[in-house]
Amino acid sequence: MSDLDESVPLLKGTLDLLIMKALIWGPQHGYGISSWLEQNAGGAFKLDDSPLYQALQRMEGRGLLSAGWGVTENNRKARYYRLTAAGRRKLREETATWLRYTQSVTAILSITRQTG
Repeated sequence: MSDLDESVPLLKGTLDLLIMKALIWGPQHGYGISSWLEQNAGGAFKLDDSPLYQALQRMEGRGLLSAGWGVTENNRKARYYRLTAAGRRKLREETATWLRYTQSVTAILSITRQTG
């Protein structure tokens, strides 16, 4: 099995950011969020239910998400989550921070010879 075939662990603090990104497109239930993330990560992320639902509850408690009951495409009752205005602001802020961070780390890891 190559490294590309294995799932990668989520770095601490990234799950909330990824959940907010998944919800930018509209309300989703937990399974829909998990599926969206796995699909858009090319299968690299395999999310367990427990951390996902803990994050959703934590984020709802912080006012980043709101939730309500609805019915899925399979006619099942499910809790749907949506971003609040505070969640949209937090997503913008955290995305900018994450992109700066990853660009800096990539620049350092891309160095091929000693400088200075």
